[in-house]
Amino acid sequence: MSASTEKKQALKGGEWLIKESSPFDTFIPEDYNEEQRMVKEMCASFLDTEVLPVIERIDKLEPGLMPSLIQKAGELGLLGTSVPEEFGGLGKDFITATLVNEGLGGGFSFSVGVSAHTGIGTLPILYFGNQEQKKKYIPKLASGEWKGSYGLTEPNSGSDALGAKTTAKLSADGKHYILNGQKCWITNGGFADVYTVFAKIDGDKFSAFILERGFEGFTQGPEEHKMGIKGSSTVQLYFQDCKVPVENLLGEIGKGHIIAFNILNIGRLKLCAAAHGGAKRALTTTIQYAVTREQFKTAIANFGAIKHKLAEMAIKIWVAESALYRTAKWIDDKETELVAAGKPFNESLLGAAEEFAIECAILKVFGSEALDFVVDEGVQVHGGNGYSDEYIISKAYRDSRINRIYEGTNEINRLLTVDMVLKRAMKGRLDLMGPAMSISKELISIPEFSNDDDTPFAKERKTIRNFKKAILMIAGGAVQKLMAKVEDEQEILMNIADMAIETFAAESALLRVQKLVDQRGEAACAFELDIMHTYLYDAADHINKSGKDALNAFAGGDEQRMMLLGLKRFTKVDSFNSKNARRRIAAKLVADNKYPL
Repeated sequence: MSASTEKKQALKGGEWLIKESSPFDTFIPEDYNEEQRMVKEMCASFLDTEVLPVIERIDKLEPGLMPSLIQKAGELGLLGTSVPEEFGGLGKDFITATLVNEGLGGGFSFSVGVSAHTGIGTLPILYFGNQEQKKKYIPKLASGEWKGSYGLTEPNSGSDALGAKTTAKLSADGKHYILNGQKCWITNGGFADVYTVFAKIDGDKFSAFILERGFEGFTQGPEEHKMGIKGSSTVQLYFQDCKVPVENLLGEIGKGHIIAFNILNIGRLKLCAAAHGGAKRALTTTIQYAVTREQFKTAIANFGAIKHKLAEMAIKIWVAESALYRTAKWIDDKETELVAAGKPFNESLLGAAEEFAIECAILKVFGSEALDFVVDEGVQVHGGNGYSDEYIISKAYRDSRINRIYEGTNEINRLLTVDMVLKRAMKGRLDLMGPAMSISKELISIPEFSNDDDTPFAKERKTIRNFKKAILMIAGGAVQKLMAKVEDEQEILMNIADMAIETFAAESALLRVQKLVDQRGEAACAFELDIMHTYLYDAADHINKSGKDALNAFAGGDEQRMMLLGLKRFTKVDSFNSKNARRRIAAKLVADNKYPL
């Protein structure tokens, strides 16, 4: 009997850490339906015909160009993919919306502008606005007639968003809120028509407001000159007795943090999607350069060192994609479940995103760092030419760097990953105690070696189970030893987060390969098998290193020795010729002259 007949059991957020997932319940990119494939192709075509031919003009901030491109995207329906039809959108599922973010992700500064518009520029009003606000603003934002922006960051409050100083006070006649303060690093700020802005009513009630360009007392600064994403409009916003109609209060007084933080969950996943789209294009550019660039009378793509780089870039992209769409489907399924239970669409998606906030934080880190790796190695493959503005890889390199900073820095997201897991465990949302206790007993027992399990991928599945044991052992040991002080040991928490990120990515890759082999047969999946096996082989070393760093920081004596032995056991993998696997991966890339999937 095929394992695909197993009953589906939906996992809660973070539960993958203590339970096994079925590959046959896992969504993979090969599962896209025909409509989704068409949407993806439409996005690629839009970039190739409308955006990339004018990319230099975009980078020079040519007046009106970025807004006109955003509006063209709106005319194709690409701005309102997930907006309900009653507000002028297409009402598509979360997978399709994620695909749009990926598909437009290779458009450099344009990608930043359109992502800001469809995400933080539109979603706060869509999810938290009242009916009148949604009717007034969402149709024009979905069509691109109006452009959206978002004002949260201030000169002295970045990651500490609640430390904002901008204030709001009700006017004497009760008709307006009077805002005073400033915001910085505002994407689309130079041309947007609608802004979601956060301020503290009476100096302490953190709240959100909808502002329109032209409101009295609302001005903007000049365009910022940035290291990358030069074509993205970035300005400061100033409020000097700015009059905002009381009906433009967004959500409830003092509940602005709910808007800010819930929108970030979705934004982190979609940033991963956009970074993923950019990484695919950067790798294709690099492959094509390596095939045509000759040194010593042969294409540099024939050199082992270059093959290694091309393969490693492809591995990170493929694994990131596996984790991205696995999570996107979880969110989509949870949203469907909540809608069926009677929740309105906005509460359903926000609730689904909150459920998988841990995974969204992981994706933000993994996706942005995968893109950074790809463009960095892309420049290296280009050699001196990669440092020239004449080659587009240099633009990809500069534009990539911002992704590790916004939507919460990667350091913040690492800390959040562990913090959310621990808090859910304390609240009973995630049962870590049982698995952690069983691992403690396992540490003092002699391991049993058995080859009885001859089911497909039994060895790889055991490897993933052991990675999870390593995480629970280290995290449990740190909490037990440090207690409440663990939150001050950021280095240890980031070590644990890195273990979790590697494990989630590795499991996602394995699940995708299992499903593909079941569908196509092993012989047809040689490329994917090489990627998965190489990633698992390397992940074992990365997890071992992060685990040792954490253990050496909080444990000592016999406890340390026992846990180090456990870590060694949990990260042990069979010998594997990763050089030959990478050469086979690179051969496929070179033969296709592009990233093939």
